[in-house]
Amino acid sequence: MNQYTYQLPGNITATEKVGIINAQGEKVAYVARIYSNRLKRFLDGYFDYRYFLTYEVTNLREEPTFRITKKIRRGKLWFEAFSYAKQERYTITYENWRIGLPELAIHWPGGIIKIDKQMEGWSHFLVDDETVACWQAVYVEQEDCFHVALQIEPSSPIQQVDFFVAISQAALFIGS
Repeated sequence: MNQYTYQLPGNITATEKVGIINAQGEKVAYVARIYSNRLKRFLDGYFDYRYFLTYEVTNLREEPTFRITKKIRRGKLWFEAFSYAKQERYTITYENWRIGLPELAIHWPGGIIKIDKQMEGWSHFLVDDETVACWQAVYVEQEDCFHVALQIEPSSPIQQVDFFVAISQAALFIGS
């Protein structure tokens, strides 16, 4: 199992890059909230910093490897993601929201990965009801930051840390 950790500022407006650390203590990538321009950042303040939501993961040379963006149209909410390394697009949506138990689902060329999102404890990425990755964010009030842990199972069809980190960051704010 591959394990990663990182610490995010508790302030939703923060845009600094945060290092993602592997189990050996080595930095492997960065994640940051980004804005495409100053106007969007200014307008996002009006919407409580929850409208223009984009996260980007970069490699150690600070080249983008994965980006995810919140989309809202006609009252519907979803995320669109893109892997620069694989040149693949992903869509993250609510499934079964009309029956009262919405689930998050990642639609990608290889199928569907469901996200069993938990507000406390571990959230699970599931393929055919089998956990392929887990993610947890614990808020530490004294430090005003989230301590985040990610575990990717060897059975996961996707092994890229950038995929799971970006989607997990966005999932933290889905429904906001």
